[in-house]
Amino acid sequence: MDRDDRDDPFGDIFDEIERMMHGMAGGFEDRSGFASETHVDVYEEEGHIRLVADLPGIEKDELNLQCDGETLTISAASDRREYDERVHLPVRVDEHSAKATFNNGVLEVTFEKADDSASIDVR
Repeated sequence: MDRDDRDDPFGDIFDEIERMMHGMAGGFEDRSGFASETHVDVYEEEGHIRLVADLPGIEKDELNLQCDGETLTISAASDRREYDERVHLPVRVDEHSAKATFNNGVLEVTFEKADDSASIDVR
């Protein structure tokens, strides 16, 4: 027997709640049922870029960071969680200037901005 949605006065409300929850989870779920999308905030400050990422369920030794000056790749895996996030930086950075801290599941990475251009001597 098919369910008649007209008989359920709360059907629309529950559908909307489910849609909002799915949106908050980024629409992606890993095998554990948790959202696999990482919450990352990027701050452009004078002379540097600072990123703050929430990585609950991850230990420091499970974390791997890579940067090419334009994109920061955050990879981490534990038996409960898995993250693989690519963050496009708002400006080019000096990837060799990176400083990172990880405390209670919160990753903070700071980069110095790269010089926009190099001067060329004309001879």
